[in-house]
Amino acid sequence: MTDLSADLGAGSQPREAGFGDYVLLLKPRVMSLVVFTAFVGLAVAPAGVHPVIGFAAILFIALGAGASGALNMWWDADIDAVMRRTRGRPVPAGRIEPGSALALGVGLSGLSVVMLGLTTNPVAAGLLAFTIFFYAVIYTMWLKRATPQNIVIGGAAGAFPPMIGWAAATGSVGLEAVLMFALIFFWTPPHFWALALFMKDDYSRAGVPMLTVTHGRRATRAQVLAYTVALAAVAAGAAALGLGGPVFLAAAVVLNALFLRGAWTIWRRDEAAAEADGYAAEKRFFRFSLLYLFLLFGALLADRALAALGGF
Repeated sequence: MTDLSADLGAGSQPREAGFGDYVLLLKPRVMSLVVFTAFVGLAVAPAGVHPVIGFAAILFIALGAGASGALNMWWDADIDAVMRRTRGRPVPAGRIEPGSALALGVGLSGLSVVMLGLTTNPVAAGLLAFTIFFYAVIYTMWLKRATPQNIVIGGAAGAFPPMIGWAAATGSVGLEAVLMFALIFFWTPPHFWALALFMKDDYSRAGVPMLTVTHGRRATRAQVLAYTVALAAVAAGAAALGLGGPVFLAAAVVLNALFLRGAWTIWRRDEAAAEADGYAAEKRFFRFSLLYLFLLFGALLADRALAALGGF
């Protein structure tokens, strides 16, 4: 991490931040995915949870996710400042001082872990603490700038929320929770590498060893296809092992067929043609990857609702 104040320059000193700036510091779009998958983990768990306890659990998991986002923006402010996608974030744009981002991240980390432990159980709190540590330290401070496998290994941080939700309800980690973890873990590389295909120049300028920078777009396309195939296999295995019911099985078949078709299209793409059309296929694949995960986990909720109604 470099001294951001030097990058901002004398005419771009941090001004007093507004409420919206602090909300952005918590990465609300990422938080929404965390909240949703954690809620699914909690909702499909076999143990019933009082609605108030469940709401509190999701709230503190969300705060933990926000804490991770704030710590990430504090540490990555130097590279965020040179990337088009991230230079408008509150810290590199000068709206929030780095020290304030650090203080908020540390404060929310402690608050979220302690309150989740008091509200639910030590297992859920321990998993949340490890997730924050993994994302902020293992991924952000180490892997992101050290290896092109940063997304593969670091993606585990984003895969923990359904496991935390499950633990909040049951006090343990079951097979179903591990399967939900695996779905997100194998989904993460094709999701982020699709982004990297059309944002390669950003990562090059920032000196981040994303796979597109270290091995090129051709190799990245092959890895997107490989991990998409692996994801389809994991989804099929999860259904076979009893994760979800008929809705999940149907969703897994349809969504993975579409995801595989998109990955195959990307793998076959010629670089010149991709550049000529502004990486349209890659952008479509990236957007669909978000829809994929929401619909797949939504199918688990649908199966849970059907089971509660005695539908099967």
